[in-house]
Amino acid sequence: MYWYITYFTLYFGIMIAVAWYYYYKIKTYEDYMIGSWSTGFWKITGTIISTNAGAAVFIGWVGLGFTVGFSGYFKFALVAYAFSLILVFLFAKPLRRQKLFTLADLFTARFGGRSGIVPSITSAIVYSVPTLGLQLVGMSTVFNITLGWELNTGLIVSTILILLFSIPGGLPATIITDAVQALIIILGLIVLAVTIVTHVGGLGYLFSNTSFEYLSPISPDGLSDTLLYALSVGPFYLVWQSTWQRIFAAKDERTALTAGITGHLIVAAISFFPFLIGVSARQFVDLNMEQDLVFSYVTNELLPAPVAGIIFVALLAALMTGATSFNLQGASNLTRDFYQRLINPKATNAKLLLVSRISVAIVTILGTGAAVFITNINDAYRWALMVNGVILVFPFLAIMFWKRVTKKGVFISMIGSLIFILIYPYTGMPFDQALAGYTFSFVLLVIASLLTSHDKSEVVKTAMRHKLEDEKTLAKELE
Repeated sequence: MYWYITYFTLYFGIMIAVAWYYYYKIKTYEDYMIGSWSTGFWKITGTIISTNAGAAVFIGWVGLGFTVGFSGYFKFALVAYAFSLILVFLFAKPLRRQKLFTLADLFTARFGGRSGIVPSITSAIVYSVPTLGLQLVGMSTVFNITLGWELNTGLIVSTILILLFSIPGGLPATIITDAVQALIIILGLIVLAVTIVTHVGGLGYLFSNTSFEYLSPISPDGLSDTLLYALSVGPFYLVWQSTWQRIFAAKDERTALTAGITGHLIVAAISFFPFLIGVSARQFVDLNMEQDLVFSYVTNELLPAPVAGIIFVALLAALMTGATSFNLQGASNLTRDFYQRLINPKATNAKLLLVSRISVAIVTILGTGAAVFITNINDAYRWALMVNGVILVFPFLAIMFWKRVTKKGVFISMIGSLIFILIYPYTGMPFDQALAGYTFSFVLLVIASLLTSHDKSEVVKTAMRHKLEDEKTLAKELE
């Protein structure tokens, strides 16, 4: 226990010191939320790795590998990073060119007025709050395993630590610490994977003593189950605001593209290790163990305290950076899309900076409340991804490619899809929820746009080819 206390004290002490260092350097809202659009290649690469390696990777995916085997990698992790790479390849340059803050900003730039409210609510409440809760659950689990704390005690301490880091430091502190933490995360995953494979007798013994269903890329329920599971999680990564923030924060379009590709390729590679750890754990862990406890149990049982402490610090690093990314994401929505656009359009930069920090606290506290109700990390995360994806993916693609899409069409599609995806499980219909949701969203968006006309506030151009805010300014000047 003393090793753990020493490691944790040093880690959190350094993190909070970095945050307060940036507290005195941050002078504007742009600095706090987006790093003034000036972040370099290695910092963007590091923060992509750290942000993607949160509770889902360390805890959720080890548990998924334990319960379903390597098919979990192919139907969740690999498809997530495939869609992330699609986002970077196709959209990093045109999105960076827009020089925005949030996903909702893109909707406002294209449609004008208050059209960013729905995507803002979706991003902040339906995604940021529950996924922040996942990180808090993960941190409290670590404190429970290593220090013997009650889960609620760990939850309260985790919330305080995240507030002490994210409120003063903002995105600049998150990005600079992410770059260092990425190395700790990669090292931790590799060390634990090598240790557990060695413990069970090597890869040859592991593969020969593991049922084929846990080694196959296709789940035991068949190819259709694998593909439908992938559909429920993959498309969301086209509209994941954490990746968008890294694109916006990059110092130029080339950095947004190259760092995005590099970071996601590295994450796609290292995310195989949690599934290897989970499959290996089946050789000696009670198969009835709750899947979210497998990672912490294996680490605590197999490694001596000095080494296990490093692994747990890697886990805490992943959870900490995930939590700060998600509360900053939600706070940017609240500050930019609610306060600045709806309440105080003429707010000074100092006021926006203050509201940003207050919003971080609000989102973090909401995440703590959500954490109390989370019983399974994978299920909760998958649900959040599916709901957000169904609501936002096709409207986003329409903004990028389809000039005929209308403000009313997008609004009808988002509200209708939200209602549809929430009530669908209670209809008793036999089709997969994600497949039905995406189909409904696409059809409703097309029909609603074709039946409505463009609003006078719209910039009737595609974001792939035009900088929308410049087009809006030009239109006003010509009036």
